[in-house]
Amino acid sequence: MEDLARSSLQPLTSASFPMKTDELREKYLAFFESKGHSRQPSDVLVPTWDPSVLFTPAGMNQFKDHFLGKVKLDFTRATTCQKCLRTGDIENVGRTAYHHTFFEMLGNFSFGDYFKREAIHWAWEFLTDKKWLGIKSDRLSVTVYKDDHEAAGIWAKDIGLPSSRIERMEEDENFWPASAPSLGPDGVCGPCSEIYYHPDGGGESVEIWNLVFTQFNRVGDPPDNLRPLPSKNIDTGMGLERTAATLQGVPTNYHIDSLMPLVEAAAEVCGVEYQLDSEAGRRCRRITDHVRACTFAVHENVYPGANKEKYVVKRLLRRAVLDGHQLGLREPFLHQLVPKVVELMRGAYPELAETTDRVASVIKKEEANFFGTIDEGLERIKHAFEEMRAADRVKVEGAVAAELYQTYGVPPELFEALAAEHNLAFDWDGYGQAMQAHGEVSGKVQHTVMGGKGPIDSLKHALHSTEFLGYDATESEAIIKGIVAGVAPDDHLCDVMEEQGHVDEIRVILDRTPFYGESGGQVGDAGRIVGDGFEFEVTDTQREGQLVIHHGHLRKGKMPEGAEVQAIVSTERRDGIRRAHSATHILHHALQKQLGTHAQQQGSKVDDDWLRFDFTNLSPVSGEQLTAIGEHVAKHVATAEPIDWEVLPLAEARAQGAMMLFGEKYPDPVRMVSMGTFSKELCGGTHLQNTREVSAFEILSEEGVSAGTRRITALTGDRAVKHVKQTLETVRSSAELLGCSPFMLAAKVQSFLEEQRELKKLLASGGTLDVPRVGGSSTIINAEQPSAIQAKAILAETAQMLSVAPLAVTERINAICDEVFSLHEKLEQRAAAGPITADSLLEQAVTVAGYTVVVAEAPTAEANLMRQLIDQIRQKSGSSAVLLASTEGDTKVTLVAGVSKDLQERGAHAGNWVRPVAQAMGGNGGGRPDMAQAGGKQPAKLAEALEIARQTIAEMLGA
Repeated sequence: MEDLARSSLQPLTSASFPMKTDELREKYLAFFESKGHSRQPSDVLVPTWDPSVLFTPAGMNQFKDHFLGKVKLDFTRATTCQKCLRTGDIENVGRTAYHHTFFEMLGNFSFGDYFKREAIHWAWEFLTDKKWLGIKSDRLSVTVYKDDHEAAGIWAKDIGLPSSRIERMEEDENFWPASAPSLGPDGVCGPCSEIYYHPDGGGESVEIWNLVFTQFNRVGDPPDNLRPLPSKNIDTGMGLERTAATLQGVPTNYHIDSLMPLVEAAAEVCGVEYQLDSEAGRRCRRITDHVRACTFAVHENVYPGANKEKYVVKRLLRRAVLDGHQLGLREPFLHQLVPKVVELMRGAYPELAETTDRVASVIKKEEANFFGTIDEGLERIKHAFEEMRAADRVKVEGAVAAELYQTYGVPPELFEALAAEHNLAFDWDGYGQAMQAHGEVSGKVQHTVMGGKGPIDSLKHALHSTEFLGYDATESEAIIKGIVAGVAPDDHLCDVMEEQGHVDEIRVILDRTPFYGESGGQVGDAGRIVGDGFEFEVTDTQREGQLVIHHGHLRKGKMPEGAEVQAIVSTERRDGIRRAHSATHILHHALQKQLGTHAQQQGSKVDDDWLRFDFTNLSPVSGEQLTAIGEHVAKHVATAEPIDWEVLPLAEARAQGAMMLFGEKYPDPVRMVSMGTFSKELCGGTHLQNTREVSAFEILSEEGVSAGTRRITALTGDRAVKHVKQTLETVRSSAELLGCSPFMLAAKVQSFLEEQRELKKLLASGGTLDVPRVGGSSTIINAEQPSAIQAKAILAETAQMLSVAPLAVTERINAICDEVFSLHEKLEQRAAAGPITADSLLEQAVTVAGYTVVVAEAPTAEANLMRQLIDQIRQKSGSSAVLLASTEGDTKVTLVAGVSKDLQERGAHAGNWVRPVAQAMGGNGGGRPDMAQAGGKQPAKLAEALEIARQTIAEMLGA
């Protein structure tokens, strides 16, 4: 553990006015702007475009395609302050001076522009020049990779550092990725040089900057496996909090001006006095880190959940809640700290102020959930530790941890941390197996992956981008630039493809295209690519970076690379997608008007006259609210408002009030889609020209998809019109089936269900018919029909009663009608046959070898009733063997047999008794010695089978 009390540190700037964190951030960015760098905004914290990571782990992450040459470069130098989140060292958070989950990383980057000399010179200038940080040069030293003579020479000859302050290190310390030359992975890599600050008085040195020189491509195992890259890059990283702590001369990162007030607020909320080296102090620092991380994550609409990035947020919140609990708190408290996070961070991230209440509400709800189970969970953990000590076990069983997570919501990482305090290991393999058995696997943060090596990556390098023409055209001329056949990892580039030469899907890349590649929730286009003597059917269109990939099958001829073609989008499908996408924007506006500004998009899927829209809302949307939302959309469709779009600078779009989704990264300039005066959104999708072209809009369902996230599914255009007709017809036919007015449908179904339950109860208990028929009693002629809105409400209520989809109501009522009719028939048959009781069955008993034996038919009795009757006979007669049979229709016989314990000792076995009886009727079965069940398929042979039953039990009893 690092020494927290770095008392020898002194402020590096004026003692009265040490440099503030916000000032350091701005100085860094301004310095590199002065060196020709383009100042770029921080990427989002959750880069959904990058499947290799859950959270942004470093400043270079947003520039991976820039480093790999896969995109057209608008700039070759960049500088950023990047929001990052890592959980690899989470248990050190609060305990060491420097560890965080959320932190900010200052960086400067070169994409084939400058290299080591400039990077080193500028780093030294920024650190030591009084215009910038003004650190005394004798307080700094550097490390370099042992074989990087070039960097060592620049530090020695150009900067003038003596050899005593230039340390050569092994590849595990000064190479990126660490130990890449020996251990891999293959791919882009390079040496690095780290800059350290040494405080006055000989205190512990602090690494404040890392300069990474990506100059190699690793290929295979050593030796001679580092191949020089044709284009060398620079990637540097300076931890903002760590450097601020160094400049301000404070003992930990948590004592800088942008974090110490939050630490103090945490201590106040927890009711403790903050002390640097106390256990309470460590808990307050961890609470500070975790609530800051979760504030940023929830702001970007990443809510606590069971998987991936949502699980990380849940884990961080629950770890902080556990700290509060161990400090004596029993009620939610973290949410009180959200306004302080916003106050301290809004200088750099003013958008946080727009979601303060929502973020606090989400955090409070998760706290309340965990506080509701934490005491029982901790008691269970305590009991588990006691059992382990008693059994001399040293590893927590994975199954126990899985039970704690599923029952009490205790994340396994918390369990592991508590176990470590008792010197107990944790069985992660066993935990994973137990969770997989329950279908639950939580996401783990992955390492950044730099690029792939498939044919699409080769085309990215060569082409960089596809020109998209689809905003203004659905047909265009183009040239085939690439044909990819086969399935990864065996996919490959082809010079020519023949109609009979493929089974799997083919991917075609054009230089320009009207086809929209799936992105932003909008599905890809379909259509045709036609050339001289060939035709390619496009079944889907995707995007890979800035390339548009046409997926499909060659239907005719021979298709060569380089061919001139006509690319033709299916306009009918495109129009349906446009209707759904424009309707999605109108729906988003309606949600914000009806539910509040917190109802922001969490995700969407837009298809042919079909849309799915996920949005933030902590509770289900009521029926009244859904009706109001639908009416709001319909109003804007009916008013025929114009839809326009324009490309403009991001700042101008923001100034015009364009809705910007938190957690989204937007290019600059951006495409802004406007609908009348009510909606402005940044969107790259295809849209209508007028809201009236949506034609019709119908909400199909509203449901929850995760904590705090709701989902609306809806239809547009002809599909919506058809759905309305189906709704009206379903209500009409269902009401007709039950002989009631459509407006009484729900009430009649309720009565019908009660009748069904009562009949089943009677049948199960052996009762007789005393229930009037409800369904199908009469037909209402020329009944008043409901409006579309009324029909939708009637159908929704009825469907909920029946637990089926709305359009399945008629089918379900039909099935219930059939079942009720069958139940009535069975009860009528029972009434005709007389009551079934234990006494009536005992009247048919015979004595076999001194024991009571009953072999009889129990008309219409179900298996449960026959078991009850057998138990009653046992109670009345003591030693007995009973076999009862019941038929249903012409194809089903149910048999149940029971044998008392003393008869079992004489060799009687219920399972062996009932089996040959069932087999005599074409069935089978068996069971325990005391009770067994079987079934037959030929009721006509029941009399013969019952005779076999009498013979079998006699043989068993030795009669």
